[in-house]
Amino acid sequence: MDTKTTHCYLPGRRLLCATLLLCVCVMPAQAVRPLDGIVAVVNNDVIVNSELQTEIDLVLPELQARGTTIPSRAVLEKQVLERLILKRLQIQQAEQLGIEVDEQTLDQAMQSIAARNGMSLGELQETLEAGGVDFDDFREDTRSQILTTQLQQQAVYRGIRVSEAEVDRFLEQEGDSLIQRREVRLQHILVALPDAPSSAQVTAARTKAERLRQRLVSGADFASVAVAESDGRRALEGGDLGWFPMSEVPTLAVDAARTLSKGETTDPIKSPSGFHLIRIADFKGDSPEPVSQTHARHILLRTNELVSEQDAKRRLEQLRMRIVGGDDFGTIARAHSEDTGSALKGGDLGWVDPGATVPEFEEEMDALGENEISEPFESPFGWHIVQVLERRKQETEDELMRMKAEDALRERKGEEAVDVWLRQLRDEAYVDLRLDDGY
Repeated sequence: MDTKTTHCYLPGRRLLCATLLLCVCVMPAQAVRPLDGIVAVVNNDVIVNSELQTEIDLVLPELQARGTTIPSRAVLEKQVLERLILKRLQIQQAEQLGIEVDEQTLDQAMQSIAARNGMSLGELQETLEAGGVDFDDFREDTRSQILTTQLQQQAVYRGIRVSEAEVDRFLEQEGDSLIQRREVRLQHILVALPDAPSSAQVTAARTKAERLRQRLVSGADFASVAVAESDGRRALEGGDLGWFPMSEVPTLAVDAARTLSKGETTDPIKSPSGFHLIRIADFKGDSPEPVSQTHARHILLRTNELVSEQDAKRRLEQLRMRIVGGDDFGTIARAHSEDTGSALKGGDLGWVDPGATVPEFEEEMDALGENEISEPFESPFGWHIVQVLERRKQETEDELMRMKAEDALRERKGEEAVDVWLRQLRDEAYVDLRLDDGY
């Protein structure tokens, strides 16, 4: 399958992960310092102290939701400032490329965040503000997350390639992770902590838990280790907690239940009661559902200070008339489309999955018959015309598993490539840190 083209594709699991965490648990905002001096110069832009404090107020609930120990204020400020610098660099890059997030896209994202947390938008606002998080700040943080994700899709993800051999290896080693799980069987080892433990007791318990995990990784039988070492109530049963529907998995084990392969054990997980090791003993599930795919191609024109919406629409109408009149779509796309990722391929987007594009694009594409060309329409990325070449339904389990494996590998490679790209972006930028200069 071709790499997904960035100008119409939505990001995967990384989209809005931080903002979703903010909805789960909010903390009171920290007091904002009265001074609003410059804390960093980033190329031709500046970051001021009020921006830093606002970002900290947004980060704190995220850390709390993950159960992360909050560092000292000085350490937190330095870490958050670095995050702000990377965010600002990406926003600058997005501006250069003409990438924007309009109000309609942002409104849809906010509605989605609220819905995923079982709230209306008004209830989300009330929950955030009751915890000291300003709703407008949260909204703008969501905008910047969408913007940087779209930028990363264009700058990084479109260059990711996955080979057939890599897919084969993934399916052999990690194919279990692609199964839609209905139930999981868990095993558990607890290294207990007393009430109000000392730092020495915490360290000793963590060390023991890490030592036990190393024994398990080296091949020791989990049940035998649990009987001999676990402080849990099911120690004598080999730590066997039994079967759980996915909706009833204990909170500590949720991530493991969703992602670990059969037989894998977590790293030590800390809770007030101690350090836990959780093993996925078995699971029951279903293969991915068949997916209806559309093979499409498009032409994109962006608006800017010199090109109005009317100009872009009129120009696309003229291009469409030429194609309908017999001109080759691919030749015109290569000459005129501003989606550089697909333009080189004659506007070809490859096989598009449901939900892989923004709603405006998918709605227009789904309404077309094979070989039909849409009228010009607008999306958050600009103005398009799209043609449907053919449709298919991925029905065999093997095809579906390979497709899911390819998506998982592309996401994994993308995460690593983004880290490299961000380091390069930071290294090539002019950054003057002033956090320690008394502002």
